[in-house]
Amino acid sequence: MSLARLSGAAAALALAAALTCGCAPGSDPDPASGRAPRPCPAVLADARRAVGRAQRVTPWDGPRTGPRAVPGRSIVYVAATMTNPGVAGTASAVAAAARGIGWNVRVIDGQGTPAGVRAAFGQAVALRPSGIVIGGFDPGSVAQQVREANRAGITLVGWHATRAPGPSANPRLFANVTTRVEDVARIAAYWIIARSGGAAGVVLFTDSSIPFAEHKARLIQRTLLGCSGVTLLSYENIPLPDAGTRTPQEASSLLSRFGGRWTYSAAINDLYFADAAPALRAAELPGGGPPYAVGAGDGDPSAFERVRTRQYQAATVPEPLNAQGYQIVDELNRAFAGAPPSGYVPPVHLTTTDNVDGASSWDPPGYRAAYERIWRP
Repeated sequence: MSLARLSGAAAALALAAALTCGCAPGSDPDPASGRAPRPCPAVLADARRAVGRAQRVTPWDGPRTGPRAVPGRSIVYVAATMTNPGVAGTASAVAAAARGIGWNVRVIDGQGTPAGVRAAFGQAVALRPSGIVIGGFDPGSVAQQVREANRAGITLVGWHATRAPGPSANPRLFANVTTRVEDVARIAAYWIIARSGGAAGVVLFTDSSIPFAEHKARLIQRTLLGCSGVTLLSYENIPLPDAGTRTPQEASSLLSRFGGRWTYSAAINDLYFADAAPALRAAELPGGGPPYAVGAGDGDPSAFERVRTRQYQAATVPEPLNAQGYQIVDELNRAFAGAPPSGYVPPVHLTTTDNVDGASSWDPPGYRAAYERIWRP
């Protein structure tokens, strides 16, 4: 057996022993109780409360009023890359919602490269549609074409396009549809703190070429390091288009470097864990053991399946991709009707092995009927 395999097996045994006795690795036992003091009691208490709230299913709290569907419109969804499950899932939902009210829809794939995204966006502008959706990439990368679309009167709505939800003045977007990145990052980090009892060795995966993703990763890092018992072992910058080829190699390297110290993983997108799984499996680590992984974004069906079957992912902070697709169409419709943006921001949700049940996505109950009542009262 390789050194990495031995280290991984030792980590699993050590963690199991720690959980059994209630001990936190690296802390001295409390003589009075026989248990280790928690490294960050206040942060740990906050984390446990937040994780409990985020796992609950709450009723739809989004828009219930707005303009009726404006007929005869055309929209183009420009995707950063359709290999990103979140981008693809949102594109599918946008297409379904728009076609349901009689709009023409076209999806153009940017192929995951700056040149590809520029070409796709240029093609979209040339079509002179009523609206363009910026699907998962920085509008600053196509700044000249964004200005051209603004001058042509084409409504722009983003999905994960800027750091904040809602309207944007620069670049000029009618709305950006996303959960609050601060909430997503915080709950992912809190899950690690809560589950580990405040003692974890973490590897964080990100794509620093995407400002939105890099911002999210830095927020995760900041929250994790707010607990003195958490160690950030490595900050891995792997571009999403390269994740399939680079992540398996990096995961093997991380096992060799850190062995049993690597107990948790966090990532700005779930797909890193699909790509890391072969290396962890080759090291004979159990799918339901450490390193326990949480994805801070998207929550596509494959992530839900990994969480359900305990295959190298234990939690995801899913975007409500279908509901967000409907919200994108609703924001476009509000723009076409001369109404203001809805202002709606979806609340953060957490899916774990404890509450995944048979779900394959996070669909807030009631959103579809609510939007259809707005568009076709």
